[in-house]
This record gives sequence, C-alpha cells and structure tokens, in this order.
Amino acid sequence: MATPEKGEKQAPQRPASIMDADVESTGRLEAKPTNDTVSPIINFKTLTWWQGGIVLVAETVSLGILSLPKVIASVGLVPGIILILIMSGLSTWSGLMLGEFRKEYPHVENFGDAVEVIGKSIGMGPLFQEIFGWAQVLFQVFVMGAHLLTWTICLDALRGGGVCKIIWAVIGLVVFALLNLPRTLKLTSWTSITSCLSITIATLLTVGYVGTNKAPDVVVEITKVVPFTTAFLGVTNIAVAFSSHSCFFGVIGEFKNPEDWPKALALLQIIDTSLYLIAAIVIYVYVGKDVPAPALLAATDFKWHIAIWAIAIPTIVIAGVIYGHVAAKYVFGRIFRNSKHLVHRTKRSTIVWVAMIFAMWAVALVIAESIPIFDSLLGLLAALFVSWFSYGLPGIFWLWMHHGNWTSSPARAAKFTANILLVITGVMVCALGLWASVESIIESETGKPWAC
Repeated sequence: MATPEKGEKQAPQRPASIMDADVESTGRLEAKPTNDTVSPIINFKTLTWWQGGIVLVAETVSLGILSLPKVIASVGLVPGIILILIMSGLSTWSGLMLGEFRKEYPHVENFGDAVEVIGKSIGMGPLFQEIFGWAQVLFQVFVMGAHLLTWTICLDALRGGGVCKIIWAVIGLVVFALLNLPRTLKLTSWTSITSCLSITIATLLTVGYVGTNKAPDVVVEITKVVPFTTAFLGVTNIAVAFSSHSCFFGVIGEFKNPEDWPKALALLQIIDTSLYLIAAIVIYVYVGKDVPAPALLAATDFKWHIAIWAIAIPTIVIAGVIYGHVAAKYVFGRIFRNSKHLVHRTKRSTIVWVAMIFAMWAVALVIAESIPIFDSLLGLLAALFVSWFSYGLPGIFWLWMHHGNWTSSPARAAKFTANILLVITGVMVCALGLWASVESIIESETGKPWAC
C-alpha cells in the first residue's frame, strides 16, 4: 500500500481478504465462514491477469464496436477518429484510478462499496452505498437489455424475418439466464476467449465484405456540420464502447493477484482501441453515410449476412452474461449479507441465485422491448450511467484520496488536472447526452416498442 505523503490524509484501512474480514467491524457483504457449514467455501479468486483481461475484452468489445461506424458517419471521419482516441485515453486513465482506489481499499468490490467509503467521511456512507450500489445494478441490467436487443436482431437476421422478435427475446432470456447460473467467472474466463475471437472475426469479415463491395457513389466526409443532438449522441455511443468500468471492481476482486490489474487493463485498451479504429474507419469509408447500426448489418449479401451474424453470437451472449454475473453478485450479497449462504453453496442460496438470475433477465427483456432503437439505447445508457461509472466517479475517487495534496509536486498537479478533466467529462456526458438521447428516441420513426 502506498505511503501517504506529508500532509496527506491517511485512509482508514480495511481487511484485504473476505475470508479474514470481520463483518461487524467492516460492513462487508461477505460473511466469515462458520463451523456449521455443509459445503466448501467458494473460491472466487480464480483469474490470472490475462484471463481477467480477456474477460474485460469480451465484455467491452461487443455492443460498442457495432455502433462506431455510424458514429463516424454522423460526425465526420476526422472528428470521429479524434473522439475515439480521446475517449480511449480518458477511459484508460479512469481504469487506473479505479485500480488505485481498490488498492487503497481492498474490500471494495463494486461502486456501492467505493462510494460508501467517501460517504462515511460525511456521515452518509450507508445512503451512498444504497444509491450507487443499486445504480450500478440498474446500469448493468440496462446493458443486459441491450444484449438481448442485439440477440433479437441477430436471430431475426439469421432467420431472414418471419418470426416475431419478442419470441427471439424470450428464447434469449432462457439462454442468457442458463449461462449465468455459475457463481464465479472461472468458466466465463475461458469462454471469453471464444467471445473475443467471435467479435473480431465477425467485424473483420464485415470489413472484408464492404471492402470488396464498395458502392460506386460513396462519399467520405472528412468533417461535417451536424445538429448538436446528432453530434453528442455520437459522443455518448463512443463512451459506451469504453464503458466496462462498472464491472472493474468485481473482476479485480476475482484476480488471484490484484496487483496485476494494470497489465489486464493495458491488454483491454490495446485490443479494444485497435479494433474500434479499424472497424469504424474501414466500414464507414466503404459504406458511407448510410452505414447501419449495428454495423454487422452492412454485409447485405445473404450468405455473408448469415455467416457474420452466426459468428457474432458468442460475443453477444458472453458479454451480456458477464454483466449479468456482476449485477447478480451485488444483489445476492445484499440478500445474504452476514450469512453463510454468501460463500457456501446451500439449498437456499442455490434457489435464490437461480430465481434472481431469471428475474433480472426478465427485467432486461422488458427494457430491450421498450427501447428497441439500438444506438439511442446505447446513448441513454452512456448519459445515465457511463458518464459516472467510467469518467466522473474515478476522478472523484482520486480527488478524495489526495485531498489537501493535489499540487504537492508537478506529477501530482498533472494527475489533479487529469482527474478534473474526468469529472468534467462525466458531467457533460450525463447532462448533454441525456438530452440528445431522449430527443433522438422521441424523434425516431423506427423500432416501435413491443412490435414483432
């Protein structure tokens, strides 16, 4: 643990291991093992740094990449590239800040825990835990809904229409829920490799198709003047492409060695930024202003269309399952706090876990069918949640940890500036993105709710 510099606030220390934690003194959501347990304690720390990185790649490079070509078509080639690079840099820095905060407070496994630490200094810890813990769950259920929406688009594309999309959504609910039944990410870390290959191959096939079938009248706009709503909806869609931060604490909590977090983050950011730029630039250049969202729809030949969407199925499913796991883990912890059921497999814990998984995916289905406009749903997610989990709150965490010592050295002053920028970005994406997204949903003439 880092030693505070002179004049810097000493952070209260918390137990690093959930097995050693005293529930009464720490307020942890995990329970101490007791002598009356009938099953082994579940080992949650199963991930190496590269497995954790692959889980994050599978979670991140899914829905986001499918909206980026349309973003570039909306704002112009050069502005789009610049925005992707800027948001990539900001999300990398904010990820490092989350890792630094968790290193200082090893008991933190979600944003509720993290903001509770800050809230305790002003006597509002429990309130902050409730607000931000459940906000994280709400965001993740919205993302689950976005994955179900993409699933229905995928199955409809494979079938060539003719089946009510609500039926595909119900089938998806069962598939996603069944895959969410394991209590740890150990299995998901391996299936995530399939997910990464899935979205990479599907995207590259789309790139290859549009590259060899360029329409003769495509015009590439280097820059363009667009309405504010269009421009900022593009910003929020890029923010969603780098929006996996809500799961960072939960994934780090399953690392064998949490000190390896920067390596996993580097693996994530190198892969996702590279894929985003390649897909967004090439697909836009060869399709033009009419590029669809999700971008895989750009392959219009029926055989290519079927092949690409079939290959994309693993990433659509697995990324949604990861969000479902982290959300369910928080709710499960709140139900069984201070109980042996939290870290042991008991009959009661199994029944509750299964029922909760299916209930959360049912809520996700309602969201998917209520807001069936892909890019507008992503923009709404960014405005309400990504703005804070990926940008605003990581900056606030650093400012709180180093309060009174923000400019003690040139390096510290540079960090202070970077984290102020994170907070400003969070506020702007929230306020302006919400306006742009709601206006876009209201004005949309396609994607009617609960329609086949």
